[in-house]
Amino acid sequence: MNEHLLQFIWQHLYFNRDQLVTINNEPVQIITQGSLNHNQGPDFLEARIKINDVLWAGNAELHLRSSDWQKHQHDGDPHYQNVILHVVYEHDVATASSIPVLELKGRISNNLLTYYYDLMQAQRFVPCSSMLADVPTVIWQNWKERMLAERLLQKSESIHHILARTNRHWEEAFWQLLARNFGLPLNSDAFEAVAASLPVTLLAKHKNQLLQLEALLLGQAGLLEKEFTEQYPVMLQKEYRFLQSKYKLKPVAQLLHFLRMRPSNFPSIRLAQLASLIHASSHLFSKITEAKSLEELKKMFAVTANDYWHYHYVFDEESSFRKKNLGESMINNLLINTVLPLLFVYASEHNNSQLKERAIQWLQQLPKEKNSLTVKWEQAGAEHQSAFDSQALLYLKKNYCDARHCLRCAVGNNLLKQKITS
Repeated sequence: MNEHLLQFIWQHLYFNRDQLVTINNEPVQIITQGSLNHNQGPDFLEARIKINDVLWAGNAELHLRSSDWQKHQHDGDPHYQNVILHVVYEHDVATASSIPVLELKGRISNNLLTYYYDLMQAQRFVPCSSMLADVPTVIWQNWKERMLAERLLQKSESIHHILARTNRHWEEAFWQLLARNFGLPLNSDAFEAVAASLPVTLLAKHKNQLLQLEALLLGQAGLLEKEFTEQYPVMLQKEYRFLQSKYKLKPVAQLLHFLRMRPSNFPSIRLAQLASLIHASSHLFSKITEAKSLEELKKMFAVTANDYWHYHYVFDEESSFRKKNLGESMINNLLINTVLPLLFVYASEHNNSQLKERAIQWLQQLPKEKNSLTVKWEQAGAEHQSAFDSQALLYLKKNYCDARHCLRCAVGNNLLKQKITS
């Protein structure tokens, strides 16, 4: 037993309430158990308890043992002056306090305790993976909606940080977030630093010259500093040195990584594609807010790197022909992890419920993400049909399952309730 589990049991009244009495044999009737307090003070606020036919209104404090009242120094603490009931798992010693004590030991289902301990010690992918099929669909669907909302809220924190850094310039913030996503996990910091060093106002001056855009991006990333043999990188290097001098640019300090990644994800390719996206678009985020369909949105990102890269993955190393277009998988990745979260935040700040709903609907229309974690969720029996599901399940795994927050999880709550009723 721990205090979190005891709070959970009291909150949901998961104990035998027949003939409840205090340790002094005073009859107890729970009218309302109160609401869980997440701040300083008693565990449950605004409880209503009838003791000896007298109705009391106030707070309830929970401890594993009666002696914890003194250990936690509640006597004399003004936060606990309005406590009307001291709920304990086990009554061990008499206290000087006049507050009635209710002991729950012996009133809690052994099934619940056994199942909870199993969840806490399980070495499975998620603690309840072997029982997911028992969870009603409506519970799952409502909880995934909650998980997606929490994930979007989590993402909004980093978005607000960049908005503050860019003086709430939405296009600038979008540019930096987009560049970060283009860098994928391994090069995300470096790509974001490159974007931060090249504001959209500077890029706008050169958007009609793809060579200059590539020179700026590749140069700032530190990829134009060696001696080249092929004509194209030599041209880029010459262009970059001119622009570097003109704008007093300094390449970013972060190193780019090429090892342990597919050639199509090499930073040289992604930067070339990013340059093509800038070249092909104007006021991109504004157009995103005006898009009416997911297909319209996808077309904005359907770009291809210039011809040189069809025969190269890095400078001076020719390879077999392959068009370096931004594939469907990468476009979906950009929409899921950058475009739609930023659109959701923008809609929230502008009280645009229609735009917010559109962002959610597009997540439901995008195909499910496929990675080691989503595959394991499917193997465990979790329904997984769209990116909406993927994002919810990924957040649930990291923030609830891995942390063993089963008591805060609707799925875990439902399974624990099933164990009690069985």
